[in-house]
Amino acid sequence: MLNKMKNDYVSWIVITGVILLLLEVSFFNEGLIFSLLASGAMIYFGRSLMPKKSGKVLFWAGLFFFLSSVFSMMTFRFFLLAVLIYLVYQYIQSKKKPELITPVLQKPEKEVSKEMVIEKPPLFKNRLFGHQETPSHVYEWDDVNIQTAIGDSVIDLSMTVLPKGETVIFIRNIIGNVKVYVPYDVEVTLRHSSIVGSAEVFGHQEGRVLNQSLYVQTPGYEEAGQKVKIFTSMIVGNIEVKRI
Repeated sequence: MLNKMKNDYVSWIVITGVILLLLEVSFFNEGLIFSLLASGAMIYFGRSLMPKKSGKVLFWAGLFFFLSSVFSMMTFRFFLLAVLIYLVYQYIQSKKKPELITPVLQKPEKEVSKEMVIEKPPLFKNRLFGHQETPSHVYEWDDVNIQTAIGDSVIDLSMTVLPKGETVIFIRNIIGNVKVYVPYDVEVTLRHSSIVGSAEVFGHQEGRVLNQSLYVQTPGYEEAGQKVKIFTSMIVGNIEVKRI
């Protein structure tokens, strides 16, 4: 029952937040989208100009205006209030006397042994800030599934042995660039989306555009024994996939 109440509460928060966001953008703060896109563009071009002083100034100014726009949103304040109410509710519930439940124990017909699992360290980790790349030496491959806030990701597939079948790379970015280097004998499919940025895939180049969605695939992908499927999504950043 408690889990159902929690799920209902979260669902109502999300639905109300979406409605408030639409109302805020449509009627109360029509310049919000422009301010977010403008600050995102400042961050993007500031990163491109780094480490020049002008690039640093542009980047940090864009980040300041972006956070200021988010913190001034009515929707953001609503979510803060909703989280505060939820934390107070959880605190009150924890202080109440717990209900006494007497379990009925039954001897299991057959003892079930725990299944052994092996935990492997991932190649990449979720990060708020920072640059990540594969090792410059030979390494063991593991599929990539990460989300980051601000930072670049570089994946060199020429320094590893890919397994037979399909390899998956899934990267979600707020601000940052993604580069993937692929051996010549490996087929590739790419699904990419971004708000501000550019894309270059095996010579196929898309200039800086707004609200971009791209899907490309090499001709022999379906029949290939080794192939890589790449999913990338970002607000501000570039995607580059090239042979090496």
